Amino acid sequence: MTEKTTGRRISKDSCLMVCDLLEQYGVRNVVLSPGSRNAPIIVAVERSGAFRTRIVIDERSAAFAALGMALASDEPVAVVCTSGTALLNYAPAVAEAYYRRIPLIVVSADRPAEWIDQDDSQTIRQPGALNNIVRATLDVSESIYAGKDGPWWLNRRLNDVLSTAICGPVKGPVHINLQLGEPLVDLIPEDTPRVKGQRIDTIYAYGGSVPTKVARDFAEAGKVLIVVGFTQPATELSVLLDDLARSGCVVLKEAQSNVHCMSENVLGCVDATLRGTRRRLEADYVPELVVTMGGALLSRHVKSFLRRNARGARFWSVGYNDHAVDCFQGLQARIEMNPCDFLRAVAQLPSKRDGEFAKAWREAARCGSSEREAEAAPWSDLSGVHMLLDGAPAGWNLQASNGTAVRYVQLFESYEKFATVHCNRGVSGIDGCTSTAIGFAQTAAEPTLLLTGDMSAAYDIGALAMNDIPASFRMAVLNNGGGGIFRFIPTTRELPELEKAFVACPRLPLRALADGYGFRYMEAKSKDELAAVLPEFFRESTSPIILNILTPGEQSAATLLNYFK
Repeated sequence: MTEKTTGRRISKDSCLMVCDLLEQYGVRNVVLSPGSRNAPIIVAVERSGAFRTRIVIDERSAAFAALGMALASDEPVAVVCTSGTALLNYAPAVAEAYYRRIPLIVVSADRPAEWIDQDDSQTIRQPGALNNIVRATLDVSESIYAGKDGPWWLNRRLNDVLSTAICGPVKGPVHINLQLGEPLVDLIPEDTPRVKGQRIDTIYAYGGSVPTKVARDFAEAGKVLIVVGFTQPATELSVLLDDLARSGCVVLKEAQSNVHCMSENVLGCVDATLRGTRRRLEADYVPELVVTMGGALLSRHVKSFLRRNARGARFWSVGYNDHAVDCFQGLQARIEMNPCDFLRAVAQLPSKRDGEFAKAWREAARCGSSEREAEAAPWSDLSGVHMLLDGAPAGWNLQASNGTAVRYVQLFESYEKFATVHCNRGVSGIDGCTSTAIGFAQTAAEPTLLLTGDMSAAYDIGALAMNDIPASFRMAVLNNGGGGIFRFIPTTRELPELEKAFVACPRLPLRALADGYGFRYMEAKSKDELAAVLPEFFRESTSPIILNILTPGEQSAATLLNYFK
């Protein structure tokens, strides 16, 4: 190993983070080829004291030498080169490593992207140059790293790339391309603060059992919070979560999780629950271990709470992913296994859960409950959605559009009566929400209710022209005069351009559209009118029905803002 140099370090923190993680992933040998653009990487490697280094001038030979070292040591080996054609000379050895499944870590220096194709020396289009013969590639610009979330992003992405090379059942070469601007070798005091790279463990669990360390950590955690995003309906998942909650774990499940549980420690109205946490000190709700499963979360309140308060907690994601999903910016382990297998395995473990932790969360759910406030609220989106969901028959399917519609759904316990709850939260766009709901209705056995906003409805209005829309399909349009969410979120609600450029009230002649497309039409402009039409809206019909729920936009935004205050 080279001797660690103390006193001065390279100023390029991205290079230092690469060294941090190479060491943590078991790289001991690094083959260096001299150059100027890769000087910061060379200095970082040499001064770390963590690696045995070899100097090979010819990059083609350097890569093959690294291949031989990896074969002899059965360890990953890194190769470091400068910009330009140096990288291309790695290709023959990288191709050999790819087909022999040998973890060769290629680290290339590059010029900043703005200087490519500008007749500057030693510049070529390096990002992706080895894509056909590597298992993963990562291009890093200094501008990205300099941003607020840059170190978090780079740490996560380096973990993705290195785990792909080293940890999985299929190993192989990967390429990390670092864009480096001048000054290249700026040395600063060793103790200058920086964000250090932290390994995210990738754990492949086979045969339905969890590794010993995972089992021990789960059993020893007194305060366990399980957060469930969108999933397909699965009875087994609900049963297993219910059992774990009865043992003292707290489960926060979003409406689209399609999880139905009986335990009082399973909390479904997550935004309302987070509102209720204000009744105690935030420390009372901070977990020791957070386990996430399912897809993307809707609730920004859950995200901000855990990002702000749970920095000291362990974060695990459970499920099958091809990259690290670190929504809360603290991920420590990816447990690659079926969530049901994980829950079944940890449910058998002895544990001592903190009863006060679960009690605090239950109290928050009770205090934050939206039902009474929605009943007392003036005519608005809040009261309208509450009445709609409360009046819906049990066992129907609920589809919600993105924007405010799906967020209102998650405030009320009445969503639990639906057999399934879905929203296009994979990307969270407003395009195609109506089409998705109609396609679902054409296939599902039970009737489908779509709750959509007026902007989402206008965007996907062509969906009403689809053939064979079932007579049981119901479409409720929350018609509050445009993109109501923009009247609520801090980013836009105070802008003078709000109504014109963001709310952008669409032309939406729903009565005429319903007549033209063969729907029955209903509307409600008050609580009394909505209460009067809901029984007929949900009654069996010979044609699909559109319900136009006309609410005052500004009053709706003010009511929701007041609710969260």
